[in-house]
Amino acid sequence: MKNNAKKLIREQLVLGGSGNNKVVVNYATIKRAALTLRALNHSLRKKLLETIEAKGEVKVTEIYTKLKLEQSVASQHLAIMRRASIVTTRRDGKCIYYTVNKARIAEVMALAEQLAVGSA
Repeated sequence: MKNNAKKLIREQLVLGGSGNNKVVVNYATIKRAALTLRALNHSLRKKLLETIEAKGEVKVTEIYTKLKLEQSVASQHLAIMRRASIVTTRRDGKCIYYTVNKARIAEVMALAEQLAVGSA
């Protein structure tokens, strides 16, 4: 039980006083947000996103063929994008189709804009 309490203490921090002045910093949430932003801010993943968006829905084989990538490289980057919920997949037999998760990207962009304005 003590180990679990220590782990929780390291995963979040409470700042400020009481009531509305209290801010809870959840490090797991911050880490996930940072991973999502990093997933979007990569030159190859930007090309992957553009390729998927251009077709609306595209098979993984079309992606790596069009971009002249090795299958393993494309799969690795697509997995990062899936974990960040930037793209969604649909399986049809052996084929996996990718689409852009526009709602998730809109959420991330709204947060990024708030952070950018707040730091100016």
